[in-house]
Amino acid sequence: MTTNPVKTDICIIGAGSGGLVVAAVAAQLGIDTILIERDKMGGDCLNTGCVPSKALLAAAHAAQTARTSSRFGIQADNININGKNVFDHVQSAIDEIAPHDSVERFEDYGVNVLLGEGKFSGPGEVTVGDQRIQARRFVVATGSGPVVPPIPGLEATPHYTNENIFNQSDIPEHLIILGGGPIGIELAQAHRQLGSAVTVLEMASMLPSDDADAVEIVRAQLVQEGITLREGVKVVATAKADAGVELTVESDAGSEKISGSHLLVAAGRRPHLDNLQLEKAGIDYTPQGIVVDERLRTSNKKVFAIGDVAGGHQFTHIAGYHAGIVIRNALFRLPSKVNQAAYPWVTYTSPELAQVGLTAQAARDQALEFRVINWPFAENDRAVTEGNTAGFIKVVATPKGHILGATIVGPQAGELIQIWGLAISSKLKIGKIAGMISPYPTLGEANKRAAGEFFKESLFSTRTRKLVRFLSRFG
Repeated sequence: MTTNPVKTDICIIGAGSGGLVVAAVAAQLGIDTILIERDKMGGDCLNTGCVPSKALLAAAHAAQTARTSSRFGIQADNININGKNVFDHVQSAIDEIAPHDSVERFEDYGVNVLLGEGKFSGPGEVTVGDQRIQARRFVVATGSGPVVPPIPGLEATPHYTNENIFNQSDIPEHLIILGGGPIGIELAQAHRQLGSAVTVLEMASMLPSDDADAVEIVRAQLVQEGITLREGVKVVATAKADAGVELTVESDAGSEKISGSHLLVAAGRRPHLDNLQLEKAGIDYTPQGIVVDERLRTSNKKVFAIGDVAGGHQFTHIAGYHAGIVIRNALFRLPSKVNQAAYPWVTYTSPELAQVGLTAQAARDQALEFRVINWPFAENDRAVTEGNTAGFIKVVATPKGHILGATIVGPQAGELIQIWGLAISSKLKIGKIAGMISPYPTLGEANKRAAGEFFKESLFSTRTRKLVRFLSRFG
């Protein structure tokens, strides 16, 4: 090991979305910056997560649109799905975005990029191979990886995770998916729409963090498309079989065996903590992630942790948000704190399911006083013209109109949810959305109509009716 350490202002471990944001901003502000990455630049999101999954879903939704075009009077016969070309499209999406996250681009920013595994060797020092790095501030942004549960036989059973499911060259004949969270459900619909038989096995219920009424809309669509959903079942063993894989499951109905050609394990994610040697830096952590305060500082106040490795919500956009908090704290010395009240997330099925802030159940669990407003897409003219009316907007607000949360299930829910996130983070009352001018006909008009429902009871009350009749006497 070298005796002379490299000294820098800030050292970031992990070149996923959060680490890249911190590195790019710091370097462009003239801060001496080192970025360490042990695998691929861009992290999970670019290479094995958000980008490839959305590219696969785009292909799948295109196939489904063609398949169901007869509802518009268009007959698209003989849909031909070329598996190799589909996965080539997925790879091309990754390849097109990759230069934005490349070593070359970040070196152009002035970042010193080191490829290798970073690990702490002391409270203020990290090593990469035989290189020692001492920094005034550190940021741990190592992300998370798939959990492979300790099911008997699973290690010896061929299976995919999100890290290799996109490396296929053809569409599986029958894909069994272990896990009914967002990753499992998205990939279930993608493969079904691309022609696979799909069986989803979930120990509890699918999409458990989302509004139950909204989940039921998604569930109904998946079943209509031919996906076999088995909720409330436990996988107790797996094995390689002549036809592919065989799983033994138990439920209230007893034990049974389920066979398929391929298996995808989508049973959750865990933070990448291994080999960081956090103890040597005095950094507290649990199996759920590194322990941080509201400013994302660890127990070693020179070290911040962001994104999946900090526990909590595991989304790319949360890592990016965390990066902004760290930039304000570490670079500008501003005591900026995380505000989780406006955290959004989206499951990119068709229909999409989006959430920001509290669900009605979460507000109920917190014993808050609230009202729930619903507006169905069946009453949105744009949704009607496009034949896409399943779903609704549900808003949770205090009796005085302060927005606590919103759920949207329906077309472009991920786009429509953003105005509610802005309202929550900016502390706008629901009247601001009710009073905005929406172009007609748009799906966004449904947000305005949902907000307007909040005032319906008072607007058409007996008191208001009496007031209007009184004012009408004056001409």
